[in-house]
Amino acid sequence: MKKSTAFGSLLLLTTQLVAPHALARAAQDPAVVSPGQDDPAAQEEEVEISAPGAGDTSDEIVVIGRNIPNVIKATPQVVSVLSSADIARSGEGDIAGALTRVTGLSVVGNGFVYVRGLGDRYSSSLLNGLPLPSPEPLRRVVPLDLFPTNIVGSALVQKSYSANYPGEFGGGAINITTRAAPRDGFFEVEGSVGFDTVTTSELGYTYDGGGADVFGYDDGERTVPGFIKAAGADGTSISDPSQLIQLSNAPTTVVFENYHIPANWSVGTSFGKTFDTGNFRIGVIGAGGLSNSWQTRAQKQQVAIGADGGLASDGNQVTTDNRIIANGMLGIGIETGEHVIRFTNVYIHDTLKQAIIGLYDEENYGIPGQYGVPSFSTQNTNWFERQLFTSQVVAELDFGALDVDLRGAYANTKRKAPYERAFRYEFNPTVNDYTNSLSAPSGATIAFSDLNEDLWAGAADFAYEFDSARPITVSAGYAYTDTFRTSSRYFFRFVGPNNGPVNLAVSQQRPDYLLSDYNIQTYGITLRNESTGTGAAAYDASLKVHAGYVQGEAELLDGLRASVGVRYETAKQRVLPTGAVAGTNLDNDYFLPAATVTWNFAPDMQLRVHGSKTIARPQFRELAPQLYQDFESSRQFIGNPLLIDSQLYNAEARYEWYYARDQRISLAGFFKKIDNPIEAVAFVAAGSTSLQTGFSNAPSAKLYGGEIEAVKYIPLDTLGDGFFATKRLVLIGNYTYTKSKLETGDELVPSPILGAPAVQSSLLFDDGAPLVGQSDHLVNFQLGIEDTASLSQLTVLFNYASERVTNRGPVVEGVRLPDIVEKPGLTIDVVARQGFKLAGAEFELKFEGRNLTKTRYQEYQSFPNDVRVDTNTYDVGRKFTVGLSAKF
Repeated sequence: MKKSTAFGSLLLLTTQLVAPHALARAAQDPAVVSPGQDDPAAQEEEVEISAPGAGDTSDEIVVIGRNIPNVIKATPQVVSVLSSADIARSGEGDIAGALTRVTGLSVVGNGFVYVRGLGDRYSSSLLNGLPLPSPEPLRRVVPLDLFPTNIVGSALVQKSYSANYPGEFGGGAINITTRAAPRDGFFEVEGSVGFDTVTTSELGYTYDGGGADVFGYDDGERTVPGFIKAAGADGTSISDPSQLIQLSNAPTTVVFENYHIPANWSVGTSFGKTFDTGNFRIGVIGAGGLSNSWQTRAQKQQVAIGADGGLASDGNQVTTDNRIIANGMLGIGIETGEHVIRFTNVYIHDTLKQAIIGLYDEENYGIPGQYGVPSFSTQNTNWFERQLFTSQVVAELDFGALDVDLRGAYANTKRKAPYERAFRYEFNPTVNDYTNSLSAPSGATIAFSDLNEDLWAGAADFAYEFDSARPITVSAGYAYTDTFRTSSRYFFRFVGPNNGPVNLAVSQQRPDYLLSDYNIQTYGITLRNESTGTGAAAYDASLKVHAGYVQGEAELLDGLRASVGVRYETAKQRVLPTGAVAGTNLDNDYFLPAATVTWNFAPDMQLRVHGSKTIARPQFRELAPQLYQDFESSRQFIGNPLLIDSQLYNAEARYEWYYARDQRISLAGFFKKIDNPIEAVAFVAAGSTSLQTGFSNAPSAKLYGGEIEAVKYIPLDTLGDGFFATKRLVLIGNYTYTKSKLETGDELVPSPILGAPAVQSSLLFDDGAPLVGQSDHLVNFQLGIEDTASLSQLTVLFNYASERVTNRGPVVEGVRLPDIVEKPGLTIDVVARQGFKLAGAEFELKFEGRNLTKTRYQEYQSFPNDVRVDTNTYDVGRKFTVGLSAKF
């Protein structure tokens, strides 16, 4: 089998996959032929993947006495691969959505993928085999909804560990491979428009901001003044009126009603071209896109304070999110002989513009409000701007029996949140209206956050195939990553003259008048620095990892293969906050063995057994003692500098039956023991009525379960000629059962409350409670009909996830309340695609219907006597989108 060029429409599993030599075994095997194999859609798709390791797909590799007709089967590890066709069939606009169709995967929050119920901290995200920094301060891993599918060639999920992957591997590794240029040049444009039944042309809230907001970029309106940066760094307050009046006021403050929230839309373009020059083939591919979407959430948000479900706060707020994503990719490939060099550049800019209006009651002011109306009216305006850029060079060198892969990358992420404004008005019966005296319990605050993270990564991998009667390959490699983050959050409170209230007449004014230049100069309104009120105003963080591995793959007996390796990894992780707040200094090294044995006991069946040890380091956001406002849940998070690494021991057994090309049934059982798992723990801070989330290590946990997956194609030509002649049914289903149990007792664990002494683990965790984020049941099912001779597909997609804990129950006055639980429920989507040709161009018309069940988002606590407290519950609309693309 010849190596696929870098410029085929999809590379045939290029040389870096898990156990690269094994992957070439099946793709061209003619022994197993499914019905309709001559049809294009029935042929096994060549999938482009660039992942850690080195290998060679230039030779046909045969397991003695056995045929291996499926790529997923051929690798010695447990993998799932989403090809470009799989992604297109799902109809998802980003790779996070497409990954929800993979067995055992669920997406939690804003694009964070959980593998078999393990949180995102137990997974690693790679781009073309290289790590990425995260633009989200609450995470170390990248939110995968940043990656639009138009730049993705494939997504591989490896669930069993192998030594060529980074040691932070609990649930699995998700490797995204960007598209490569095709053999034939092309130019493609696409666009779509959609509406949301809860949001589009309905009442929502927004604010002016800047003139370039529609594109997701600030035009200078939100530029942070130098005096704010200086005061934030020095911890000083600001009383000079000439400085305060320089702050942006009305454009970032005035929230107004919009009774016709706009429709969602997106545009994109891509191109590819190849050039032959002597012995070199040079390919170029580029892509770019812009999307603008809206979502309005009418949220019920309650905070429990009593063991019987008594409330500290009871509120309703309406949040309108306007999300704008701009993306671009430029890739250059060079091929000479069997050598391939890839130069890939990816840019993603993701902005969320948010306006919130809320009405709340609090325990001290009566629930319901003591005057027959809600005690407080709140308003927030936010602008969260995230950016990711990475530049990578990968050389895949083939010297016959020896393969060499060299990788290097620089990546940078930024997150800017200037002018996070919050106002709280108190109902005043004297004037029968809400007033803001700039003194508790009312008030006005403003925050400025800035994060920058740089990552340098390099790797060298070598694989040598011995000329022996049985296939034997030995590989080794070295990898280095150096991550450095700086982060600041400067938080200020507006206060009246002499830190007292403003007069009644001023307190009745709307927010921009309240903080007008006139009031600031006339009444002596100042900014009090409260950046260090809880935690640190700024911190630096770094993580340096050196790793080396040795791995061997061999056929021991006829049909019996083994892949065995060990990785040595040493890491230094630092978090250095400003001020007197404690930091983190972790310095650990590990030997991480892994072994997988595969018995191909029949031509179309095999059994795998796997065992390994892996780790999970605390993420920067879990360590950093700095407050962050989560724009999705409206809750504050703060890190814990006392966290330590988690260690995982993994085992899995899997039976696989590949009864026809591209068709399979697999059954698996898995078990994990986790030492010192990190759990999110909610709490109510002293003197507060709002929830915060911190982190702590539980002593240990166990996770076990099983999964089943089936893929079946049924030709419909037996129903007659004409319409059914080239049609087939597509049936794809998977189910994962997962059970996890925390093991707790009298052990002392770090308190999630910054500065508090260690506490007994039984105070924070129930023995036998599930891990945060773990659903007992995950179900995916796709039912479709498609044409094997042309582009014509209709697919109905079902997705179900059972309840999962989002936060351990808050501890209030020494009593731990019930855990906070999310109920994802069942969603049904439909995707229709139809291709046609017109005037020499290839067109594709696509229709999507999402969340046809209109499943609500529900996050709540259950108390005795059927008392339910909704921490964050709202309606999610049905979404309908029509798109058209043209390829020339």
